Amino acid sequence: MDIVKIKDECVEWIRNFFEENGKGCSAVVGISGGKDSSVTAALCVEALGKERVIGILMPSGEQADIDMAYLLVDHLGIERYVVNIKDAVDGIANAIPFSLSKQSVTNLPARIRMATLYAVSQSKNGRVANTCNLSEDWVGYSTRYGDAAGDFSPLSHLTVGEVKEIGRLLGLPAPLVDKVPIDGLSGKTDEENLGFTYAELDRYIRTGEIENPEHKERIDRLHKQNLFKLQLMPSFIPSEI
Repeated sequence: MDIVKIKDECVEWIRNFFEENGKGCSAVVGISGGKDSSVTAALCVEALGKERVIGILMPSGEQADIDMAYLLVDHLGIERYVVNIKDAVDGIANAIPFSLSKQSVTNLPARIRMATLYAVSQSKNGRVANTCNLSEDWVGYSTRYGDAAGDFSPLSHLTVGEVKEIGRLLGLPAPLVDKVPIDGLSGKTDEENLGFTYAELDRYIRTGEIENPEHKERIDRLHKQNLFKLQLMPSFIPSEI
């Protein structure tokens, strides 16, 4: 893959999206300090100029790696806002009259963050960037109506490895590109939670080649059971309209 060509095509695609769907609007990007939000924000800066990119930092209480998010917005020189979502998350959890499931507790902050991004976007004449990549989408490593939402998606057809290459090409600080992603809840890395490496997953996606049959079975199973996240909501169509 010609990564320079892909980067240039993505930048042009972002420009065209805003010409057709929000001329003069700003890109609103949730900034976690990880590679995906960093590369997405940097691509938007190259496409639109830093004056039209807004970074939103959304810790839930204390965020151990918040310095990475500040490193990114300072590096790019973009407008930024910090919105601590802890009170909102706690407010909803406490208002529901039963204990939330473990999965609900995991997904609630992501959905609150997306609601925050849309509140900022509607108030600041923006369009919300989706920051998911192909590798994570492939195995459902995203929250529906949380980080899986957005108005435009620069990275959803690019693997983790390809996103990292673009990040280096864009001149992002190495810690932003190479920081090992951790889920922020269990203390485990994404790869530990998934049960295979992103390098292995990326190769399987692009070539169909994989050595470990157990990993192949797990990837295939996760892909199949999470396809609904990438599809439009099913809707009933009357036979007579």
